[in-house]
Amino acid sequence: MRRITLIVRDSVDPCLPIEAEVITPETLCKTVRVNVYVGNRKMQLSDVFDIRVDGEAAGPGATEIVLIGDASRVKRVGEYMTDGRIIVDGDIGMHCGDFMTGGTIEIMGNAGDWLGREILGGKILCHGNAGNYCGSGYRGGRKGVRGGEILVEGSVGDYCGECLFGGVVRVMGNAGLHAGTNMKGGRLIIEGNAVLPCGDMFGGECTIFGHVDDFMPTFAETGKVVENGRELTVFTGDLAHRNGKGTLRVGSYTRI
Repeated sequence: MRRITLIVRDSVDPCLPIEAEVITPETLCKTVRVNVYVGNRKMQLSDVFDIRVDGEAAGPGATEIVLIGDASRVKRVGEYMTDGRIIVDGDIGMHCGDFMTGGTIEIMGNAGDWLGREILGGKILCHGNAGNYCGSGYRGGRKGVRGGEILVEGSVGDYCGECLFGGVVRVMGNAGLHAGTNMKGGRLIIEGNAVLPCGDMFGGECTIFGHVDDFMPTFAETGKVVENGRELTVFTGDLAHRNGKGTLRVGSYTRI
């Protein structure tokens, strides 16, 4: 087992973003002599982080990366990750876990925008809150998350689960505007409240246990179910599309 500890240096300009897509088990299981960009300046990883390496690994599956310090401006950690484990002991910046297909990322604090963008597999656990576009596609894209699992124990911003195609996105707190917009498959579960969810929904299943504000009028009620001791009203839609056959279940709602 190889354990790589990265501690963010205080000397790095706190106003500049750090592009760090090299922070993956696939790369660091081989070498820590890699480059990152701080703003538009290329720097060695060792110029930005204090690095400690313990043990050896035959591959990414036997590699664990621990990121310590204020990493809220460190972007693209775990991008295209296939195996292994990343632990963020604090907050993390935008695009954490983009396109990952395997492995585990655990974030002890909050995550920036686009957490788990377009993942195909693996698991992301965020113990804090996540920003906008959690578990979504990118602007202009038609497919978001296609597999794997994202769990946020706090709340999320706007457009969570946009273009969801597969996998599971679960939020223990509240969601902002337009969760589940343009869903085509998969499961989106929100334990708290949401606003204007699931517009342009084609398929998949969205469950919102709390209250929905500004509920879309283009969903037809089909019945009621009880889950985890809570009664939910079941709708199908978005009927603005001929092929809108998604399932939306909500605890309570107010119509637009």
